[in-house]
Amino acid sequence: MTWIAAVTRLRERREPGVLVTVATVRGHAPREAGAKLVVGERGAWGSIGGGNVEAVSIDRARELIAARAAEPELMDFALNDKVTNRHGVQCCGGTVQVLLEPLPVVRAVAVFGVGHVGLELARILARQDIDLHLIDSRADLLGEERLGVLADSVAQVRVHHTPLLPEEVLAQLPHGTHVLIMTHDHAEDAALCDAALRTGHLGSVGLIGSAAKWARFRKRLSTEGGHDDAAIDRIKTPIGLADIGGKDPATIAVSVAADLLRTFEAGGD
Repeated sequence: MTWIAAVTRLRERREPGVLVTVATVRGHAPREAGAKLVVGERGAWGSIGGGNVEAVSIDRARELIAARAAEPELMDFALNDKVTNRHGVQCCGGTVQVLLEPLPVVRAVAVFGVGHVGLELARILARQDIDLHLIDSRADLLGEERLGVLADSVAQVRVHHTPLLPEEVLAQLPHGTHVLIMTHDHAEDAALCDAALRTGHLGSVGLIGSAAKWARFRKRLSTEGGHDDAAIDRIKTPIGLADIGGKDPATIAVSVAADLLRTFEAGGD
């Protein structure tokens, strides 16, 4: 398996890893600069030459994974018989510098409702390195022609057409997914809010709408849904930054995206 395929596999499995690269070589060494190794929690793919260099690099990579480290780091190795090594002697005669780059699990965001605001929001979020799930009960809003604006996305975009029960997608979303509810139908929004509160593995939950809409929803979630106040308070509404008051779709989308990115910066997974 190539290192690119290994990185892709880790991302698809939503597992953290570390990309290990031979950064510089002086003198003789088992591998040339540029050789790569991908380390996961339970496996490793590729090689930077074996022996002590590779074994120590794997050990350190797994320490970085366990610590959820985000910053890359460099390690230096002298390949001679005078150096005390953790995993045996390598006496090729040269020196090697190895770069370890953490590959964290990317964040996931699910947008329920890809109408005017939802599409503008998707266009902004698609520029982020995230897994972006777009869900709608209306097939015509998810066509290739309409979503073609996302063709050059940085994000991994996944489209879900759910003609009957959009809330069923919630159980399929990755752990920690941030959910934004903005469908065309208040009844659909209400069902999604109720289902989101019953889905324990999600991240933040946001709902678009007015104070009057939320007052009705809150009462219904309590009386019909049986949710207590602490559970209901998990839903943030209105979403977006309070000091951005524009109502056109693009402005709302910018506000909502900025608010979500602020949540990311605050440390929300």
